[in-house]
Amino acid sequence: MKTLLQNPDIIFLIELSLREDIGSGDHTSLACVDENKSGEAFCLAKENCVIAGLDLAEFIFKKIDIELNFISHCKDGDELKNGEKIFSVSGNSISILTAERTVLNFLQRLSGIATQSREISNMLNEFNTKVLDTRKTIPGMRLLEKHAVKVGGSCNHRVGLFDMIMIKDNHIDFAGGIKEAIEKTHRYLKANNLSLKIEIETRNLNEVNEVIQVGGVDRIMLDNFSPTVIKQAVELINGKFETEASGGITKQNIREFAATGVDYISVGALTHSAKGIDLSLKVS
Repeated sequence: MKTLLQNPDIIFLIELSLREDIGSGDHTSLACVDENKSGEAFCLAKENCVIAGLDLAEFIFKKIDIELNFISHCKDGDELKNGEKIFSVSGNSISILTAERTVLNFLQRLSGIATQSREISNMLNEFNTKVLDTRKTIPGMRLLEKHAVKVGGSCNHRVGLFDMIMIKDNHIDFAGGIKEAIEKTHRYLKANNLSLKIEIETRNLNEVNEVIQVGGVDRIMLDNFSPTVIKQAVELINGKFETEASGGITKQNIREFAATGVDYISVGALTHSAKGIDLSLKVS
């Protein structure tokens, strides 16, 4: 997380979030609280959770007021019970109140993702299958959300369109077929002096067989296959390429998918359906 907080895009996101919330000023705090008053507050978990985003919370408080003193009572990845203390912050009371909502918004969202990530990854402890996130993230929040996924124990897929080749069904159809899409991809990578892993999506066993025959990829995605058909596909591929299951995967059936022997399972719900954790900031 400390490295992320050196990223200008993350800093811009934080500054944008603060401007959005504060606007012309925290007039309620300025009206009610003496400008020189000091105080202390602490953050509590209102439900069981995996915490993520503590460095970010401290960064935001200090962005408002460098003199604020921030103390973590846990670390990212810790599992907390309802009622446990997360952090304390002390210093100028108006500064604490001004930063409060932005801090909690980020912390609630990231901890929700980390909690869901931990729950799902723990379900597959007995398997070799790894759980992957997707690009289904809130715009501007992707790097932070993918950090929370890792904190929870799952793995990151590609960050964006730039760091991996993902040939999906629409690419295949526009390219004129699987063979054409793969060959064009290799020509493009060579012409642009790029070294990127290549994954290709398949919709049925016939397409899996075609990819096996053509080759030239690193991973085959098995999209919206049933566990029974995925098992057949994994046997057909026989370790020649990495395998990834995607589509229609829930907490209720993910173990059945993992039992097929597939290498990866991508779960968009890690981010797009994560529920924010209920947190509260209380004055000491």
